[in-house]
Amino acid sequence: MTVCTVSHWTATEWTDEMEDIARNKFVPMIMGVGASRVQMIRTGDLTFCVVTEYADEATASAAQDRITAIRGQATEELPMQMDSSHSGAVFASG
Repeated sequence: MTVCTVSHWTATEWTDEMEDIARNKFVPMIMGVGASRVQMIRTGDLTFCVVTEYADEATASAAQDRITAIRGQATEELPMQMDSSHSGAVFASG
C-alpha cells in the first residue's frame, strides 16, 4: 500500500533561486532515498508543503532517518522552517 508524507513549511523570503535549489537539489535527494514521487506545492506567499510518495510502508520507514537529515539540511541552507509533518497510508486516489 502506498504511503505519503506531507510536511508544511514557512519561508522568510521566496526567490527563483530557492525554487531552483528545491527542484534541482532537494527533489533528487528525496527521490534518492526511495520516494517514487515528490511534489513541492506553494500554498501562500511564504508557505509551501511537500508531498512525498513511497511505494509501501517498508520503503517509507527505511527512508525516514535520511529524510530527517535532508529536512535539517534544507533549514540550514534556506531561510525556512518546517511547521509540521504527517504521514499515512493512501486509501483512495484518482
